[in-house]
Amino acid sequence: MARSILPSLLSLYMLPSSLASSSGIGAVANNNTINLNWYPPNASAINDLSQVINGTGVYGFVFSSSTLPPGVPYGTYDWCNMPHVRREEYVVPRKEDGWSLQYVELIHRHHKRTPYAANCFPVESYPWYCDDEGLFFYGEPLNPIGNLSSSTFWSVYTSRSNPFPPKGLNGTCQLPQITREGLDDSHQHGLDLLGVYRDLLNFLPKNLSSRSGEVSYRVTNNVITSQVAGMVVKAMLSPSGPYPLLIQPDSIDSLEPTYTCNTALNLYSTYGSGSTSPAWLAHLNAAASLYAVLDGISGVSPTDSGFHMSFDHYYDNLSARLCHAKPLPCKVTNGQNSTDCVTQAQADEVFRLGQYEYDFQYRSAGTWTLQAAVGKYGVWVAELAANLRAAAAGTSKIKYRHNVAHDGSVSPLLAILQVDVMVWPGMGSEVVFEMWAKKGTPGQFVRILWGGKILRSSNPTLGLVEMVPLSTLLAYFDGLVGVSASRIPGLCEST
Repeated sequence: MARSILPSLLSLYMLPSSLASSSGIGAVANNNTINLNWYPPNASAINDLSQVINGTGVYGFVFSSSTLPPGVPYGTYDWCNMPHVRREEYVVPRKEDGWSLQYVELIHRHHKRTPYAANCFPVESYPWYCDDEGLFFYGEPLNPIGNLSSSTFWSVYTSRSNPFPPKGLNGTCQLPQITREGLDDSHQHGLDLLGVYRDLLNFLPKNLSSRSGEVSYRVTNNVITSQVAGMVVKAMLSPSGPYPLLIQPDSIDSLEPTYTCNTALNLYSTYGSGSTSPAWLAHLNAAASLYAVLDGISGVSPTDSGFHMSFDHYYDNLSARLCHAKPLPCKVTNGQNSTDCVTQAQADEVFRLGQYEYDFQYRSAGTWTLQAAVGKYGVWVAELAANLRAAAAGTSKIKYRHNVAHDGSVSPLLAILQVDVMVWPGMGSEVVFEMWAKKGTPGQFVRILWGGKILRSSNPTLGLVEMVPLSTLLAYFDGLVGVSASRIPGLCEST
């Protein structure tokens, strides 16, 4: 029987694992068998379709602000500003036990933004203005320095002489863009990380220099990650001049990811969004009456596949409004807003359905979810494994790596880790890999933090990932993706 409505994200992380019976093996570490099989996530309200359709609220999750309501503890799922590592809740391993931090690598989703233009309605009931921030884009000669560039930013406008209306919301936003509030959340995220890894643990030096070579920051080819990274870098490093953000070529980027993996694409299209799988269509058919109401208010055609292959578009549209204290949309009739508006209860049902979809696509649909995630995100996982190896061997001076990515990055990573309770990673969702050493004990150990708490995997090899031997984690990764992602090209080309 599925569990009852879940009160907070913290409780989601700490539910006991629900393990499947399996006897497969795939690798060996320290003479211990490494289990590479898929194991199901916990049964919960999130993946119980009856509760999704007939329930109320959204499991105690917050969708209204980057700031939690009074009395709601930090660690609660807040779509607008997800919990992350910060000093107030961080659990420091006992120094008397001889633990010392050796390396940190983290990945998090960008912070809150406007909707994507594709997720907006044919006619929106109000505009969205972004005049309270600037999106800076310019080039400047380096190595050697030459003529200086002006600090130019985009100013979005429409022309009366241009007869074509813009797609998406009217106003002055370049859809999508990180909003001013999202920039502030990004800055605070950086300060919170600094408060743990510099001030609390003394892991990063007090005089951390942007040129020290001990830290690196990486972004995707989607500009919104650079908008976030600029705020994070300023909060953590306060560089006096230009600072490099690592980025891979758009055609092969492993962080977003953008490299081609036909096998992963085919798997997702077989059982997930856009598929005709009865298991996928079950929730869409059950939500037919909700779709009819939303389509009637928004003006979206019932034949619009983008809005009807999943609840992604409606979810993004409605959640972005609520995160920025904007009203839920109303039907536009003869150019005027009517009183026929999306209700909070209807928005909540959209959010429950969105959570259900992410759980299904990345965890609950079965072994396909692990296979697809390995193809989609195996290269980045192999890069992470290489970084951990280099840190353990002392062959790299970098001790802190910071990756700013997307929900489409964090989700397959959680699928590979087989997180025991899958949720849709909200704005700023963070996974941290910490590598520790223990005095008098050979080797290194890893703990993984998801939303600031210890991640629990349904896979018995990983379990509660708290000081798991590095060799175990590396054997698990290598068994799935291969050293240097050696398994991925063949996997992605197979049919």
